[in-house]
Amino acid sequence: MKRNLAIVAAAFAASLLQSETVKDREGAVRNDRAKLEHSERWIYNDWQRGFAEAKDTGRPLLVVLRCVPCMACMGIDTQVLTEEKELAALLDQFVCVRLINANAIDLALFQFDYDLSFTTLFFNGDGTVYGRYGSWKHQKNSQETATAGYKKAIEAALAIHRGYPGNKAALGKKQGVEMPFKTPTAIPSLAERYKPELDWEGKVVGSCVHCHMVGAAIQASYREKRQPMPEQWLHPWPEPETIGLTLASEEIAKVSEVAPSSAAAQAGLQAGDEIVSIDGGPLVSIADVSWALHRAPPAARLLLQVKRDGAARTITLNLTEGWRRKSDVTLRASIWPMRGMALGGLRIEPLADDVRSRAGIALGALALHVTNVGQYGMHAAAKKAGFQKDDIVVEIDGLSKSMSECQIIDHLLEKHPPGEKVKAVVLRGAERKVLELPVQ
Repeated sequence: MKRNLAIVAAAFAASLLQSETVKDREGAVRNDRAKLEHSERWIYNDWQRGFAEAKDTGRPLLVVLRCVPCMACMGIDTQVLTEEKELAALLDQFVCVRLINANAIDLALFQFDYDLSFTTLFFNGDGTVYGRYGSWKHQKNSQETATAGYKKAIEAALAIHRGYPGNKAALGKKQGVEMPFKTPTAIPSLAERYKPELDWEGKVVGSCVHCHMVGAAIQASYREKRQPMPEQWLHPWPEPETIGLTLASEEIAKVSEVAPSSAAAQAGLQAGDEIVSIDGGPLVSIADVSWALHRAPPAARLLLQVKRDGAARTITLNLTEGWRRKSDVTLRASIWPMRGMALGGLRIEPLADDVRSRAGIALGALALHVTNVGQYGMHAAAKKAGFQKDDIVVEIDGLSKSMSECQIIDHLLEKHPPGEKVKAVVLRGAERKVLELPVQ
């Protein structure tokens, strides 16, 4: 057992909960460092040291990326840092690294769902990715503490490690792809404000590149070059539900439900199926399924190895053009800058049916209620253009059929470079107004 780890973890959990409760973001980060930088299990905020130690010892590497100031995922983070017997025994088989900021991560190595507040990547010391873990269940419920799925992911990563390097070829499609930037602080929109190192002598939180900023900065880089934003970055890391799969949250990739008429249903997937691999890549968690979908092209044919009633079978999953757009990105942290780029800071949602009826707007016609108008920076552009809260958008850029906020954002970011303006028609009470929405 690691010396004093239980005391350290318990003190950490109490201090984190207290600091988060009073919204003391600086206190949360400093407490995290004070409690863990001398831990015998965790290498604190130094992934390069982690890789070196994994290479020297032959042990696999486990890297937790945790946005400490965020309430999301606090429950599972506390569990991972607590001396829970089964989990501790699994962690002790790894070189363990805890990263609390993304400033200097190598983007060729660290490719994961940047909108999550707690992520774990499993590596060989030579940099080969074994798998990824990330949970939207824990992201949406900060008090969720279940770790059964996390333990299974760790066990699966250990099994892959035991088979390495004989299984290296099978891991090929799990590896990161070439990125246009080496680190987050090399991305222009972040380079202007952040340095590779945290400012521990000043406002440390203000010097921290949070993971969700990385995805947003990559999106912004396309706008800065006046290039259309790729569909992959409009709808990053699709959840399995995008293709009609609901996977059990505490299993590796076990199907609990298949949506009728979905791509998954057409492929023949059934409730109870266990997806073992995708295109040959062994899975360690649901996040690995999202990785495979994230890397899939606009039209894709994926080969799934499935275990059904104890028997192995191969299933072909065909994804047709536009499949990715079935994912709803409006609950992601990265949607906020996208709203700034596409909507000038507007937040819009479908108009309630009773209000639609009173306004005389036909079913099937565009009717989006402006629930919020941004006030600062690029998010004030719509306000300056004359938009007001409670306006009803009935036409935008020539589109007048019913569409979601997500579909409108997709359209505007694909069709219009920064600096252009699009015509929008809004209802304001009984008045009909024509406004120009700046696209940024």
